[in-house]
Amino acid sequence: MPVQTFAPPVAAHAAFDDDGEPARNGTDPATAELVEGLKALASDKRLAVLAWLRDPTAHFPPQRDGDLVRDGVCAVFLAEKLGISQPTLHRHMQQLTAAGLVVAKRTRQWTFYRRNEPRIADLAQRIGQAV
Repeated sequence: MPVQTFAPPVAAHAAFDDDGEPARNGTDPATAELVEGLKALASDKRLAVLAWLRDPTAHFPPQRDGDLVRDGVCAVFLAEKLGISQPTLHRHMQQLTAAGLVVAKRTRQWTFYRRNEPRIADLAQRIGQAV
C-alpha cells in the first residue's frame, strides 16, 4: 500500500508581499526601515565612522581626488583610521549605505563616503517616536 504524505497548503502571499518583495512577517515598511537603520547603528565601528564624517576636516587629512566635505572621505582613510582591511570596511559601509545613512560616490578607482544628514535626522526622529 503506498504511503500518503500530507503537506499543508502554502498561501501564495506567505513568502512575498504584494510588490514581490520578501515578506517581513507582517512588519510594515516604516518599521522595517527603522529596524534596518538600527541594525546599521549596532556597531561601534559604524558609529565611529558616522561621528568622523560629521566633521571630516577635523578627522582626516586633505585628499588628492576629492573634497572631504563635498565628496566625502576616501574608503582608504576610513579603513586606516578604523584599523581594519578595506574588504571589512566595505561590509560596514554597505550596511550604512543600505540604511541610507551614508552616500557613496565613485571617483576613478576610489569610493568616497559622506553622511546623508536628512536620513540621519529622520532616523533619529523615528527612534525617538518608537521608544
